[in-house]
Amino acid sequence: MRLDGIIADVSKDGKADRFEITQVVERLRAGDVRALARAVSLVEDGAAMAAELLAACREFAGGALRIGVTGPPGAGKSTLVDQMARWLRGQGQMVGVVAVDPSSPYTGGALLGDRIRMQGALNNGGKDGGGDAGVYIRSMASRGAMGGVARAAADVCTVMEAAGRGTILIETVGVGQDEVDVIGLADVTVLVLVPGMGDEVQSLKAGVMEVADVFVVNKSDRGGAELVEQEIVAMQGLVAERGGWIPPVIRTVATTGEGVEELMKTVRRCAVEKGKRRVRFGAAVAGGSAMAEGGLRLDHLGVAVKSIAAARGFYEALGLAVSHVETVEHEKVKTAMLPLGESRIELLEATEEDSTIGRFLAKRGEGLHHVAVHVDAIDAMFARLMAQGVRLASDAVRVGAGGHRYFFVHPASTGGVLVEIVGDAAGPSAGTSSAREDGD
Repeated sequence: MRLDGIIADVSKDGKADRFEITQVVERLRAGDVRALARAVSLVEDGAAMAAELLAACREFAGGALRIGVTGPPGAGKSTLVDQMARWLRGQGQMVGVVAVDPSSPYTGGALLGDRIRMQGALNNGGKDGGGDAGVYIRSMASRGAMGGVARAAADVCTVMEAAGRGTILIETVGVGQDEVDVIGLADVTVLVLVPGMGDEVQSLKAGVMEVADVFVVNKSDRGGAELVEQEIVAMQGLVAERGGWIPPVIRTVATTGEGVEELMKTVRRCAVEKGKRRVRFGAAVAGGSAMAEGGLRLDHLGVAVKSIAAARGFYEALGLAVSHVETVEHEKVKTAMLPLGESRIELLEATEEDSTIGRFLAKRGEGLHHVAVHVDAIDAMFARLMAQGVRLASDAVRVGAGGHRYFFVHPASTGGVLVEIVGDAAGPSAGTSSAREDGD
């Protein structure tokens, strides 16, 4: 069945008609804003045909520049995004905007104030007759998702890319110090701050300050803008490992558009410097046959649990057996290894709350913590990724559980997941600060 010319149901066998999906994608590609709006709704709502629709859209996605705009509440993000979209349209760009608003804890709905602030000349695709067809704005309720973005935001971006939107602006809800999920979606992350934050700038540095590629001091016509800029510059040491890119500080006045051109040119320079890092990481890890022949394989999946004793029962019921349990003192973590074919599952239990796993559990609860890939020449891989500008979460190759050598790749370079690169066990001279226990 169709609704306003767009698929509204699925075929009898439970799968969307491939021909109809092809028609929708063709209409997206042709610039049909109504087709884009319906496709985004289907994907956001998780409709039965969403998976097949997304698969079709991915064939045409991947070429857009995604710009994440984040910052605390009241920083003027929506107004700034409006001005950024206007500038891009002046450059002839087709633009998509994903604006996330917080959901009501009572109804699950959202005010969608971002749309209210952008309802001028950028009115959605001109469907009311007075807007700009080159800009498509989608307001989304966060629906309880933590991290500043909605769960379906990535899929919506894929649909927009398939519709030919060359630049996508992703505006998060007002965030705090550890809500940094936007880095998994954006190629370039813009952090918007305002004068008068005082010590709040210091409090933000524990998380969101560290993921910014470009800092913006908005409302810079107010007093105190220079002080905020000085505080940011003083903290540049937090983000020193950027492959040569030092996040600059740009002053803007979003209500007038002042500074927006400088901001957009800076974002483009940053995209040139780091925008291809995810592709480079994929090529370095899986792109070359020489690398694949050199011992590249899935090593293990790291799963954070509150209690290994409580969690291992399920895996043992599956027929897996704990090979050994080990405490890595310097990481404040207890691990249990469960071999699974040529790889394994690694259960991770924090020995102290103030530890990497402890903080992960406190923030996100139990679940997948990282994916580990084994390589034969780990030192060469470390050097290669560093040289290619991939953002690493480790400053050196270290020794961990079982004596294996490892380093971590930051989620900003991998599509949102922490990746551990694992090498062979270190020699006796390297040593580990760990205590082993029998797995039985």
